[in-house]
Amino acid sequence: MDLAAFRALEPLCWRAPSAHNTQPWRLRYEPGAIHVGWHPAHTLPAADPTGRDLRLSLGAFVETCLIVAADAGLRLEYVADHDERHHRVGRLRPAWCRYPTPFRTTDVWERRTDRGHFAGGPARDTLAAVDAVARQTGGGVRAVPYPDRLGALLRAADRRLYADPAVVAELRRWLRLDPTHPDYHTDGLNDHCLALSRTTATGLRAALAAYPVLRPLGLPRLLAAADDPLARGGAVLVLVGPADLDRPGQVEFGRVLLRVWLALHTTGLAAHPLSQLIDIATTRTALGALLDVAPDRLLHVARVGRPTRPAPRSARRLG
Repeated sequence: MDLAAFRALEPLCWRAPSAHNTQPWRLRYEPGAIHVGWHPAHTLPAADPTGRDLRLSLGAFVETCLIVAADAGLRLEYVADHDERHHRVGRLRPAWCRYPTPFRTTDVWERRTDRGHFAGGPARDTLAAVDAVARQTGGGVRAVPYPDRLGALLRAADRRLYADPAVVAELRRWLRLDPTHPDYHTDGLNDHCLALSRTTATGLRAALAAYPVLRPLGLPRLLAAADDPLARGGAVLVLVGPADLDRPGQVEFGRVLLRVWLALHTTGLAAHPLSQLIDIATTRTALGALLDVAPDRLLHVARVGRPTRPAPRSARRLG
């Protein structure tokens, strides 16, 4: 296997999505194989205590590597080898043929999370197409049938998260609300990608800096009420997995998630994750009831629609 050829593609592979844009994945090169793992310092133990978002991100990264390699003419396949103790999910190795995929490197490069306004949601045939992508591996994609009920659930989830000092400390670590931040162009969530004005970004930074004092005075409720992404349009889609999905299975569904996102992208749609809805047990249960799906099968939630303007590209490390 031409490791040097794949190394040259790494910056493209790092366009994979991850929670808080932590980019947790790591590649270790050995003769005949490339091991895919993660760096514990770039995980979210408070906001993602079960590791669900971590494993989805790692699966999305694996799928991105396979797409980019295939488009470059490299023949790679992925072999799962999940090992929590050694922070490893599997390896890329030589294959007899290129990975079969309808997507190209340009799709990977141009796809981006969009927190802006959407002019309508996905058409019925698009929903059917992305649902078919997930059904190939025993899952599905469901549109939330009563979007008017989601506002209260979203505010409740945000309040619970903002009320947790550990979650807020983690968020502060990955926020880049000032262009002078040393990692502004490297990782995390910057003000432009969060669609924040300079005034709003400055206010949020000040509020979070004073969090220990303001928390008992009602800051979590104020922060939860400060933004309503549902008012910016689109439909809310939920990725549903099979029952009793284990940890390696969640990595595989990260691959499915990336394929769903790219399928949406190629039709001119974008996604804005709202996974806080399934990070909190009460709102997760309520959302499962709306969909008539067992709550533990809900893997990812996003607002999806047609952007009214191009979203900024999020920062990435180079490897």
